[in-house]
Amino acid sequence: MTGPRHLRRRIAGCAMLASLALALTACFGSSKGGANDNPDADVTITFWHGWSAPNEVGAINANIAAFEKKYPNITVKAVGNITDDKINQALRAGGPNAPDVVSSFTTDNVGEFCDSKAFVDLAPFMQKDGIDPKTTFPPAQLSYTQYNGDQCALPLLSDAYGLYYNKDMFNAAGISSPPKTLSEFDADAVKLTKQSGDTYSQLGFMPDYHGYESTITHFASQWSPTYFTSAGKSNVADDAGIKAAFEWQKALVGKLGGYSRLEKYRTTFGDEFSNNNPFMTGQVAMAIDGEWRAGMIDDSNSKVSYGVAPFPVPDSMASQYGKGYITGTIVGIASTSQKQNAAWEFVKFMTTDTDAVVSFANAIHNVPSTIAALASPKVSQDPNFQQFIKIAANPNSNTTPSSPNGGAYQLTLQNLGYNYESGKQADLQSGLEATAKTIDNDIAQAQ
Repeated sequence: MTGPRHLRRRIAGCAMLASLALALTACFGSSKGGANDNPDADVTITFWHGWSAPNEVGAINANIAAFEKKYPNITVKAVGNITDDKINQALRAGGPNAPDVVSSFTTDNVGEFCDSKAFVDLAPFMQKDGIDPKTTFPPAQLSYTQYNGDQCALPLLSDAYGLYYNKDMFNAAGISSPPKTLSEFDADAVKLTKQSGDTYSQLGFMPDYHGYESTITHFASQWSPTYFTSAGKSNVADDAGIKAAFEWQKALVGKLGGYSRLEKYRTTFGDEFSNNNPFMTGQVAMAIDGEWRAGMIDDSNSKVSYGVAPFPVPDSMASQYGKGYITGTIVGIASTSQKQNAAWEFVKFMTTDTDAVVSFANAIHNVPSTIAALASPKVSQDPNFQQFIKIAANPNSNTTPSSPNGGAYQLTLQNLGYNYESGKQADLQSGLEATAKTIDNDIAQAQ
C-alpha cells in the first residue's frame, strides 16, 4: 500500500540533494545515453524503489522473479526504501553504483526528471516495440509521466481519489445514497454535522485545507482545470474552475461553522496514517481519500461501516460524475545507465505486462495503471476497490501537470488557499493573479 504523494519543493544546485532543472541539466546534459548495450547478454541491472513494508517488498520481489524467469539473462538487483533525494544524488554522481531503473512515489518530480534529462525518453523504446502509449495507459496516468512531449517515465500503479462515507451516520441522518453533485454534498455535510458548544461531536466533512487530503488540487480536479497555458505560463488566474473550487470550499467552511471552529476541531484528529484517522474513529462522516484508506480500515480495528463512491462534481458538470483526481508511482531509466536496453525490458515488463501489473496492484492495494489491467477479471473484485478502478478508468479523471520545478506551483496555490479560507486574503481574484505571477517567476528561476 502506498500513501498519497505529498507535495515537495525541490532546491537548486548540483551539489545539493534535491535539484531544479537548470542544475540537473548541467549535471546530465542529454538523455541519449548508453542504449547500445546488448539486451541478450548476461547482465545485472540495479533497480531502486521506495517500498519498504514487508508485503510491498514481497510483491515487488515476486514480480522481479517473474521477470527473471522470462528473461533469464537479466538479473535485477533491487534496493528498497529509496527517497527522491537519494535518487538525485546518485544520478548526478553516476558510476557503477548508480541505479539503472528508478521508481518514485512523487509524480510532481517528473517535470524535473524529464527537463533535466536525468531520465531517458522512453518514446523510442516504445516505438521500437510497437507500444502505443495512448492505447496502453489511461489519459491521466499518461499525463503525469511526461513533460513537454518527453515521455521520460511510465506509470507503475496508480492512486485514485474518491469519497468515503460512514454508512451508519448516513442511515441515522436519513440519507439513502452518497451525493453526486456538490450541492447535494454540501447539504449532506451540513445534515451530518452535530455541533457541541464551540466544537463538534460529529462533523459531516472537513473542508479545511489543513485537513487530510483536503487540498485545492484534489478539489479542483472535479472542475477539470487547466493549470498552464500552451506557452507554459500559469493559468490559475484565468481558469474558471480553479476559482470556482476556491469559492466552493470557502462557502462550505462557512456552512459548517466557520474556519476557527473547524481548525479547533481539526487539532483533535489523530495521525492520518494511523487507526486514529478521523474518518476511522467516527469524528467525520465523509472524507476525500485514496484507495489505500480502504485497505487500512480493513486491516485495522476500526468499527466504521463505510462505503466508497466518486467524489461529487459541480452541478453544472453532473454528466461527468464518476471522475476524480489521479496520481501514482512512476518508473524511469537513468540517463547514466550503460544498460538501457536491458533496463527497458524490465520497465516494459513491470508497466505493460497485464498479469504483472494486476498481481502487484492486488498485493499492495493500489490501482492498476494500464487500460488492460484495469479491465482484467483478475484484478480485485472487492466492491469498494472497484469504485477506484472505475474512477481511474474514467476518461474525465485528471491530474496535476508536470512542471520543471516539481510541485512548487501546487504549494503556492495551496498557500493561497490557507490565506483565503482564513480571511487573510479577501479578494480571491487578486490573490490568484499574484499566485500566477509567483508561479511563473519560480519556474523561470528553475530553467
